[in-house]
Amino acid sequence: MNLYEHTIVARQDTSSSQLKQITDKYSSIVTKNKGEVVQTQNWGLLNLAFLIKKNKKGNYIHFKIKGPSSLILDLEKSERMDKNLLRYMTVKVKKFDLDTNYFSGKDKEESHSAKVTKKNSN
Repeated sequence: MNLYEHTIVARQDTSSSQLKQITDKYSSIVTKNKGEVVQTQNWGLLNLAFLIKKNKKGNYIHFKIKGPSSLILDLEKSERMDKNLLRYMTVKVKKFDLDTNYFSGKDKEESHSAKVTKKNSN
């Protein structure tokens, strides 16, 4: 089984219920193709580096997936046809980092307070 990190960027005007439907839709595609969704993270509404289809922002959804390479072909094929998605990207990885959520406010605050404490102790 291969390990993949897969990120989807949905349109900025997508509602939270639509985001849930998108997440469920692509999770079911993974399971139908003999794969497993290990973790799903909703990174929220983030600024895009440039305009994509007249959108300045996008809703990011990140999946950590185990499965065969044919799974990714089917997943990306269905994403190409989805009008709610702006972009998608898949990266093959050697192992998952299941502890860190890079886009949650809690992790940023904790790492910032740890840096401040470390500076103050020196």
